[in-house]
Amino acid sequence: MRRAKTVMFQGTSSDVGKSVLTTALCRILRQDGWEVAPYKSQNMALNSYVTLDGKEIGRAQGVQAEACGIAATTDMNPILIKPTRDMTAQIVVHGKPHQEMSATRYREEYLPLAADVVIAALERLRAQYDVVVLEGAGSPAEINLKSRDIVNMRMAGWAEAPVLLVADIDKGGVFAAIVGTLELLEEHERQRVKGFVINKFRGDISLLQPGLDWLEGRTGIPVLGVIPHMPRLDIEAEDSVVLERPQRTAESEGKELEVAVIRLPRISNFTDFDPLAAEPDVALRYVEGVEQLQLHRPDIIILPGSKNTLDDLAFLRASGLADAIGRLAEGGGCTIVGICGGYQMLGRKLNDPLQVESDCGEAAGLGYLPLETTFYEEKRTERVSGSVNSEHSGWKAFNGTSVSGYEIHMGQTVQLEPVYSLFTLGNREDGAISQDGRIWGTYVHGIFHEDAFRRQWLDTVRTAKGIEPIRSILPFSTRQDEAFDRLASHVRDHLNIEKLYEIIGLEK
Repeated sequence: MRRAKTVMFQGTSSDVGKSVLTTALCRILRQDGWEVAPYKSQNMALNSYVTLDGKEIGRAQGVQAEACGIAATTDMNPILIKPTRDMTAQIVVHGKPHQEMSATRYREEYLPLAADVVIAALERLRAQYDVVVLEGAGSPAEINLKSRDIVNMRMAGWAEAPVLLVADIDKGGVFAAIVGTLELLEEHERQRVKGFVINKFRGDISLLQPGLDWLEGRTGIPVLGVIPHMPRLDIEAEDSVVLERPQRTAESEGKELEVAVIRLPRISNFTDFDPLAAEPDVALRYVEGVEQLQLHRPDIIILPGSKNTLDDLAFLRASGLADAIGRLAEGGGCTIVGICGGYQMLGRKLNDPLQVESDCGEAAGLGYLPLETTFYEEKRTERVSGSVNSEHSGWKAFNGTSVSGYEIHMGQTVQLEPVYSLFTLGNREDGAISQDGRIWGTYVHGIFHEDAFRRQWLDTVRTAKGIEPIRSILPFSTRQDEAFDRLASHVRDHLNIEKLYEIIGLEK
């Protein structure tokens, strides 16, 4: 019977690069001829991924599956935690909402039952592949969480996986982070750590070498690699912490189209906009205040998806962003787009009678489109495809252009009066557009990953601005595949692959 080898990345803290290194190793193993799959037993993220059968998993595992050249399944991330409010999250089990729980309830009521779920998922993967690359979460040395751990050292034990401990040198204190983590592990857990990976290094490696020698002498564990910082990964991120890093660089200056994505407190699926950021004429930035929005008058404002539409709508009003967006809309020179939760906000009214998303029973929308949304307990998760099919004069030229993506929402939206739709998806219509064509929205995440649609739409914005259209199409899917290979090459060059194969138990 087939039974995959396993290896696991764990980190000295969150955001040390575990997801990226898992992606890199998945790609390396695939390049070397192995059938490989990613796995993360429990993930906390608002950036999700919809599998081919309409189930929801963490975005990172979906991207890692793409790096492996395989279709993602819920076995790769059987438990997904999606924060909705402070101290409360929606628990998604094998791609479907299980229950909304507080952190305390989840720990006390669900975690004791979760072991069977995550072990069974892993065993199914091990029966299908040569290697499973596991990813931990946060740090394995969180003393307050260890007794009911299902994602770090206990998971490594269930998986019979050697552990590679990753530390981010860019944070500072890398040696203290590694040694401190080991000190807080139990002896049997320390025995499972077979190598260190120091990530995001900048500078002269010879200056670091005395520290590496000391670390190996102090712990008896080899440093498998020091991975230099890679400034442009071009691979979809999962954690919104990446949005906190500087966005405006020299290469974004002087571009003809300014795109502002409103960074909502509970923003979800922000990777929808990666293809826009990759376009040669687009300067894309995330803004969370009026001054940022007005700093560079945007040609396009995007209201993204949200895990809590009503609370994020309240944020828009309280921050003054709703009024600022209104002023730009009234000026007539700005296009406003809403995706999923942002689409719901563009309507006139939002109802939450069952308090699915918020304690607030209802709220007025921004009022740009004649729509009303009601939230229900049943969640729609589905892959969709179709084409542009609109009677709006400004969109008729788009008709027949292919579109695809995925829906993931708990609201149902109806028209309060006739309004132009945008897309035909199977046997139904989706989206709405204002009379002047400058404001539109859709439930479809990933719409900008469609190369022809993205370029055609951006060219209409250019034309309205009095700029010649570009027309040439940048194939984003090819760009991401090339990014996987570039990442794999970068990590392969700085990681002791021969030693890693020995640790995993594979023949090179």
